[in-house]
Amino acid sequence: MIPLQYNIRSLAVRKATTLASASGIALVVFVLASTLMLNAGIKKTMATSGNPDNAIVLRMGSDAELGSVIEDSSVPLILAAPGVKTDERGQPMGAAEIVVVGAMEKLGETGFTNVSIRGVTDDVMRFRPEVHLVAGRAPKAGTDEAIVGARIRGRIRGVDLDQSFDIKKNRPVKVVGIFEANGSAYESEVWVDRDLLRQAYGRQGVVSSVRVHLDSPAKFDAFREGVENDKRLGLQAMRESAFYEKQSEGAAIFVGALGTVVSVFFAIGAMIGAMITMYAAVANRQREIGTLRALGFSRSSVLVSFLLEAVLLSIIGGAIGAAASLSMAFVHPSMVNPASWSEIVFSFDPTARVILEALVFAGVMGLIGGLFPAVRAARTSPLKAIRG
Repeated sequence: MIPLQYNIRSLAVRKATTLASASGIALVVFVLASTLMLNAGIKKTMATSGNPDNAIVLRMGSDAELGSVIEDSSVPLILAAPGVKTDERGQPMGAAEIVVVGAMEKLGETGFTNVSIRGVTDDVMRFRPEVHLVAGRAPKAGTDEAIVGARIRGRIRGVDLDQSFDIKKNRPVKVVGIFEANGSAYESEVWVDRDLLRQAYGRQGVVSSVRVHLDSPAKFDAFREGVENDKRLGLQAMRESAFYEKQSEGAAIFVGALGTVVSVFFAIGAMIGAMITMYAAVANRQREIGTLRALGFSRSSVLVSFLLEAVLLSIIGGAIGAAASLSMAFVHPSMVNPASWSEIVFSFDPTARVILEALVFAGVMGLIGGLFPAVRAARTSPLKAIRG
């Protein structure tokens, strides 16, 4: 076998062509890795929103809270279903909430965006211990006060501490607090008093969903049977984690498909560039190839050597692109979730699996792009090559 040192020195000598090819591959890997990170970030954001000990109840046939309507009279029956955990006072642990989507003006941009507005009760943080205030205070019950998620803070006009905005035309609320929720989808929501939201949108006597805290995840089947077997209710129950996983499917598929299409086109260009580079290298190194063959190296050794050089070049570019993609962890893009028709702010999630997949993709690009030039190098006649 031809020593690997030969290929490393060859890449070092041809600095310009090496840099050009590596840069093209780095760009492809950057795009691919960023897409995979965003896809993972979407799933992580939605998965974090779901608690395995919680179940959510919606109207039968509804896929999201926005299209679900549950009458207040049904709430006590849901909370009395088997498996619902009770607190120290013997009260069932649940939350009946209403969710609407409001059109709000973007800050620093033209146009409007949809924002989820959740009507909650004053004990909402007791039911969701992962939610905590990072600025300001909790709103007072029955007042025109709101708390907003940290990820939409400053993105929407008036949605910041001590500022005001309209949840509906001529229905202003004042932001008195900013909260975080472990990076979940809640951080892209506005929370206001439930009765205030009902009055503003004419939803008196109904809620969108009911969440309950179960004694354990194993109690879910008993709870679901208790809710769904009561035909008077016409409701369905699902695990909260499964609910949010389903909510993320549309956005994840869209981002994944778009990123794949872009990456494929970029990859084709990068492979063509790597192929041209390797063809040029073979043409300029005829004497070297002839010398290697004259020294006794077989055609297969030359083939493997040039393939290895192309893969090595691609991995170098891939490592640069993967390293550059890590900077996307500081970027927080937003998009409209097709399941809720509201804007959700996501983050790029740079996992080890994403980096490994990007590097493997880079290696495959080098393997494909270097195959034909390597075959040409292996077929070079030693005598003709030495003669020039």
